[in-house]
Amino acid sequence: MIGVTIQEGESIDRALRRFKKKYERAGVIKEYKRRTAFTKPSINNRMARLKAIRRQLRISREME
Repeated sequence: MIGVTIQEGESIDRALRRFKKKYERAGVIKEYKRRTAFTKPSINNRMARLKAIRRQLRISREME
């Protein structure tokens, strides 16, 4: 469970901003979206393969 303690003298807006950052970093929204819709295993495999290709291209560009 993600939580933020409000420090003395801290505004609600600042605490809410910290909460949102923690929420994003934890990947809650991404995980929710991934679980709401079913994707076939073949599509998952294809996406993983494309992701690996993109990663390799990016690494090779950085090496040059």
